[in-house]
Amino acid sequence: MFIDRSDAGKQLAARFMDYQGVNALVLAIPRGGVPVAVEVAKRLKAEFSLVITRKLPYPNNPEAGFGAIAEDSSIFILQSAVKALPLQLIETIIASQRKEIKRRINVLRQGTPLPKIEDRVVILIDDGIAMGSTMRASIKLVQRRNPEKLIVSAPVSSPELARALEQREAVDKVIVLEQPRFFRAVAQVYQNWYDVPDHEVLEIMKNWDHHHADREEPVKKKEQDGSF
Repeated sequence: MFIDRSDAGKQLAARFMDYQGVNALVLAIPRGGVPVAVEVAKRLKAEFSLVITRKLPYPNNPEAGFGAIAEDSSIFILQSAVKALPLQLIETIIASQRKEIKRRINVLRQGTPLPKIEDRVVILIDDGIAMGSTMRASIKLVQRRNPEKLIVSAPVSSPELARALEQREAVDKVIVLEQPRFFRAVAQVYQNWYDVPDHEVLEIMKNWDHHHADREEPVKKKEQDGSF
């Protein structure tokens, strides 16, 4: 059980100590994955950013989804789940989520592009993996950019899904802290669970940018002073 997402991130970070000093890139899936992933990035002193991926929700049940789409149009569809949906409706839902992806890139990432992924160790993090669609679409995006290594991680998922991601998605490693035998929802392992709002993500990113700038400033000063 985790107190909240920050607590889960701190516990998750302890599993990544072997990845210090490897120029890792930590990518969070917003919005819930951001408070988790930032704790891992802090511990590793890694580069940190957001990969924008959206669930494709059922029109009559938005909490459930039949797939997901990432910001580069990488898409994952649960074929068994879309048989009853008309193609035109599917296309309408995809178009709607593309608009939300653009909004989140502009708002949450301030319109900046993704950092360089090629030939890097990439750690992809969400606050939990339920159906796995959002994570799988994100995996596709990262893999298309040829990372040196891709590690998928979350505080919680079902044991079956954790194995499936490692075996079927060709990722290098899956790190999941809690794999309940009777897994119902991501929220079941959090004492304090809520939908993370935009302003909380923006505050985390603002604090991260300030922290990063404070680390770089002494290095720049040494370079200017010729202290190296």
